[in-house]
Amino acid sequence: MSKLVIVDIDRSVAVVTLHRPDRLNSFNAEMLEALHGALDQVADSGARALLLTGSGRGFCAGQDLSDPNVAPAAEMPDLGHFIDRYYSPLIRRLRALEMPVVCAVNGVAAGAGANIALACDIVLAARSASFIQAFCKIGLVPDSGGTWFLPRLVGTARAAGLALLGDKLTAEQAERWGLIWRCVDDDALQRESRSLVEHLAGQPTRGLALIKKALQASAGNSLNGQLDFERDLQSEAGRTADYSEGVAAFAQKRRPDFKGS
Repeated sequence: MSKLVIVDIDRSVAVVTLHRPDRLNSFNAEMLEALHGALDQVADSGARALLLTGSGRGFCAGQDLSDPNVAPAAEMPDLGHFIDRYYSPLIRRLRALEMPVVCAVNGVAAGAGANIALACDIVLAARSASFIQAFCKIGLVPDSGGTWFLPRLVGTARAAGLALLGDKLTAEQAERWGLIWRCVDDDALQRESRSLVEHLAGQPTRGLALIKKALQASAGNSLNGQLDFERDLQSEAGRTADYSEGVAAFAQKRRPDFKGS
């Protein structure tokens, strides 16, 4: 495994840390390959919840523009090909993981770094963290799902302002706008994010995975279509061992022992 991404799996909790701190964890092709490999490792590990964070002063400054794969030269790069190879599959993989994914944004999250954070299920950010849709400043379009996530999270007016102006959004403002779940004090970020992911790992995670599916499908469904989808997912959820355990624990007034199955 590349040293650019650190994977730590402790029983049911997986922690993936972007580790290129000298470049604010900005991505090059090697680091993107390493992150894909890390997610493969997590998916195969038996972990029931994932925490994604960054090392050093930043979460992720986006794409490293000095990477030869994206830097303008005599032959201009095909950025669409680069996105198709690395970023789009990464976003799809994060969204499809059948476990809760928590992101702890420990500093700046810019460009693709911001949108990778938004692809996670629950985002906590340090009070000193910030979110920047920096694409417009170099003539590019928000990628990694940015143009999909932003309007759905903050509305079209705020999404347009963020994308067209590239202004820095503080973590506190991001929480007020509903872009993230919670802003916490810097010295509490790792403790609170770890506590949250450990809590989620102990829940009926098969059911949580179905909740993820339902929420993600809702944007493209009519009400009638979503009602039918909820019915089908509930049929699946009702046949899980965790549902039986949850009902038994409620009846017996004890703490449930969920297994994620």
